[in-house]
Amino acid sequence: MVEDTRIRIKFKPKRLFQMRVAGIAFRNSHVLVHRATHEKFWTFPGGRAEMGERSEETLAREMVEELGAEVSVGRLLWVVENFFHYEGRKWHELGFYYLMDLPESFPFDEEKIIHRVQDGKNALEFRWAKATTEALTALDIPPYFIAREIENLPPSTRHVVWDDGNLDDK
Repeated sequence: MVEDTRIRIKFKPKRLFQMRVAGIAFRNSHVLVHRATHEKFWTFPGGRAEMGERSEETLAREMVEELGAEVSVGRLLWVVENFFHYEGRKWHELGFYYLMDLPESFPFDEEKIIHRVQDGKNALEFRWAKATTEALTALDIPPYFIAREIENLPPSTRHVVWDDGNLDDK
């Protein structure tokens, strides 16, 4: 059995902390998004960091695991202290969001799901969404501030504290 070294801490009764790294990949005025098929909301592809792993390494590893693709990890856009409610729990997430480039051979379609993979117990699906505030808002992509900034990325790394407050579980 493989040891689980992903960084996640459980606090009783219903609080969790995790370190998540995600990539923002653009192609033809679209951005790559994904979701677990049982969820209504989408997010940017990535995953939990493992102990002793740099955030850039996490993103590269996750993209090989989920997309079967070697990506080029670019500059860090946002470091996010993200507070949210999900599945009846309060989460505190430290998130790193990087620009990333996918190989030209990675599929592109403006309307269809372009990739599916089983990731543990979750079936994931990937698609390209228009890289506009309007399109990303319609897809319900947390953390929600990214939709407002997707058309005007920060020129240097930005630290954001994002708190969804007492939102209902999605």
